Amino acid sequence: ATPSTFHLQPSTSFQGAWQTTKDDMVITMIIADNYLASARYDLKNKKFYGTHGGRITSYDGGVQGVAEFDSEHKETVGKPFAMAMTIKGDVMKCTFNGVTLDFKRLDDGTKNLTGNWRITQRAGADGKLAAIHTNGPRKTIKILSSTRFQWAAINTETGEFFGTGGGNYSFANGKYTENIEFFSRDSSRVGMSLTF
Repeated sequence: ATPSTFHLQPSTSFQGAWQTTKDDMVITMIIADNYLASARYDLKNKKFYGTHGGRITSYDGGVQGVAEFDSEHKETVGKPFAMAMTIKGDVMKCTFNGVTLDFKRLDDGTKNLTGNWRITQRAGADGKLAAIHTNGPRKTIKILSSTRFQWAAINTETGEFFGTGGGNYSFANGKYTENIEFFSRDSSRVGMSLTF
């Protein structure tokens, strides 16, 4: 069935962070603010395999959406996709492109900084903020659940993928700390922590 044939019903039960492993490969998925970001990586060997994501709508049997980025297949950007999903307890069975995997819930996406954020400013070496990618199809987004984060630098018009990184984070007493588990452009950053 194509995504347009599904009967839509509001559902927020898929929101949050999910994870599964296959051998040494970790697959994470963050769903927040009607956006999905998924990444595949090997934490132990500091290898990045791929990522994809886009805007979604939940329905009673999963999510459907339009791809905004795909690090391996830029031709899918702008095209519809669907994932069949069912949840039992803290396990989500997810089928995508004919492959079914069981994901364990890491959080429910209801706390901290959960959301779909577009990065609009970056601090330079002098500490001053400068605007970046504020208009148009070239953008850097950051998707956060209650405990996980992933950023992606993308062009939704051309399908170009410039980079991604992610892992877990904490937010307490006004301090935000990222613990990097994957970084597509520089594997030496895996294991680092950054505090803001």
